[in-house]
Amino acid sequence: MALRWGRVMGAGATVIALGAVAVWYLAAPKTVAADRWEGLGEPNLAHGETLFWAGGCTGCHAADGASGDQVKVLSGGLALTSPFGTFHVPNISPDPEAGIGAWTLADFGNAMTEGVGREGEHLYPSFPYTSYARMSPEDINDLYGYLKTLPASDNVAPPHELSFPYNMRIALGPWKLLFFDKGPRVELASADETVQRGQFLVEGPGHCGECHTPRNALGGLQTDLWLAGGPNPEGEGRIPNITPGSDSVGSWSQSDLVSYFQTGFTPDYDSAGGSMVEVQKNLSHLPEADLQAIAAYLKAVPARE
Repeated sequence: MALRWGRVMGAGATVIALGAVAVWYLAAPKTVAADRWEGLGEPNLAHGETLFWAGGCTGCHAADGASGDQVKVLSGGLALTSPFGTFHVPNISPDPEAGIGAWTLADFGNAMTEGVGREGEHLYPSFPYTSYARMSPEDINDLYGYLKTLPASDNVAPPHELSFPYNMRIALGPWKLLFFDKGPRVELASADETVQRGQFLVEGPGHCGECHTPRNALGGLQTDLWLAGGPNPEGEGRIPNITPGSDSVGSWSQSDLVSYFQTGFTPDYDSAGGSMVEVQKNLSHLPEADLQAIAAYLKAVPARE
């Protein structure tokens, strides 16, 4: 009897050990093959700048209160409050010590599309790699090439202020398994190239859904309510519904949306407020064709009331 019980205990311990190894393997940070970032040639800096403004890089990475050309000094330091703690935005200027000037294209690409840092660590999704993952290697090459043309800053952002268990980066592995999906956020009936371009801009570099879509208790996007609005991720107020089912933005025409992106004024001559002020400033740098594409996509997504 004792021998049989010992075998049962041994088998149980083996199963537990194998399960722990499997969880560790699945949760470990993973990068893409190195050859994905090779042979891309010289970056297209004009395209890189378009992605820079579409991604709203200055909204988080510029110094608080920066204006004019100073917004291109991506010194970091902005504090992002959340239910999980406070995240401090890093310096992503070309400074080789404080910023990302010493990073390789592979380092940058893995951060942008896999959420894995230069030291092989999981990155917190306060950095919206869950959206940037839809960018191609060529996009990443062009964007990184443009970032390297910007001024360097030696500012060092403070570390994140997170309590247990949110300060355990290994827990981001299971989180990624649950919520890190690189596929389309919505399936669209339209095959129109303008709408498809808008889908890329909104779901990819624009990362609009990161604020305009509600999240569950674990911080995962509730994609069945894509762009339906919800509590502000930073804790104050609400982010509006921007689907055709909205009782405000839903009634705007495509040209109304484009005008808002360009000027910051609504059809009722109100103006952008809150965090949307910085978003609109960034969008205003995009070519009108891209603004038309974003507007066309927003009119094509499923309505949510």
